[in-house]
Amino acid sequence: MIAAVLIASAAVATPVAGALGHRRLKQAAGARLLRIDTPNGIDEQGFVRIGGIEQWISVRGEDRDNPVMLEIHGGPGASNAIYGPRTRAWEKHFTVVRWDMRGTGKTLGRSGADGQGELSFARMYADAVEVTDHVRTRLGVDQVVLVANSFGSTFGLRLARQYPDRYSAYVGTDQNIHDAGRDTTDHLALLARLHAAGKRKEIAAVEEIGPDPRTWTAEQHGAYSKIVATTDPLTFRTMKSVVMKSLWLSPLHTLGELGTLGKGMKLSEQILPATAGFDDWADGTCFDLPFFVFQGDQDVLTPTDRAKRFHDDVQAPVKDFALIEDAAHFASFRRPDRFLDLMLTKVRPVVTGGLRASCR
Repeated sequence: MIAAVLIASAAVATPVAGALGHRRLKQAAGARLLRIDTPNGIDEQGFVRIGGIEQWISVRGEDRDNPVMLEIHGGPGASNAIYGPRTRAWEKHFTVVRWDMRGTGKTLGRSGADGQGELSFARMYADAVEVTDHVRTRLGVDQVVLVANSFGSTFGLRLARQYPDRYSAYVGTDQNIHDAGRDTTDHLALLARLHAAGKRKEIAAVEEIGPDPRTWTAEQHGAYSKIVATTDPLTFRTMKSVVMKSLWLSPLHTLGELGTLGKGMKLSEQILPATAGFDDWADGTCFDLPFFVFQGDQDVLTPTDRAKRFHDDVQAPVKDFALIEDAAHFASFRRPDRFLDLMLTKVRPVVTGGLRASCR
């Protein structure tokens, strides 16, 4: 979903590409910011054999006694590792685990496209369960906070529903809700925006793609997302100032690895058609764990209203929905301090209090 959008916004950022000296200075500053030197801290990254291939996992935090937060990144194929400097404050209060899924980032770079094995939703879902258990064993905890963003929340809902014993809470951000193509309001809103702007070429493309994502090819998924994001001012600004900037200045990635990140997002789009028919309401709205959704108040890629409707139908021991103001997609990375505040005021008290109950 995101690959085509990144390619479009990269074109705007081309003048930065020649500023290698500036990049090195910013990378050095980012590396200093990422240092963890607290007595009970942890800073590990490397490859773990998951699902038959070596996959990259990072574990970072200032206090091992803090709750563990396992992120499931979006895209598909869009690594969250690039956001380390922006989210450094999270590591004061949580042990943050980031994982490049198969077909993504450093995992893709380790063994190449031909070494990724089966690139399917089912295989990656099984990987997520295995990663969860690896983290629980490695850190000696019974449960982790599951934080899933964008396409990662497609995995996240299913993990939370099926394995509530492994997770102390579910937190969805840029929450992606599937309804088997019933709700076409976002498609109509896009057409209205394009008509108002006089974008005749884009109107023709959107009308040809149609309103039902179950009929789209992988290429059409990418094309549709590109049009949505590049014609929404806040989303496009976020792509340039947050996503592309974090990508370019990441202290964890070489120039070659930046290319691999882009290839991974394009490679991973192949799994999108198989998920377009998912129906999150039909799969069940009962969750036997605390359930939270923190959504950008202006998200047009994973619409805020649809995420709110699903949350309202959820039954859970504890549930809460909050808006991240002045944010579209990538809300937690555009407003990392606001996201942390929500995690500290709404999620952390629940998971440290040991609440466990059924949704029934």
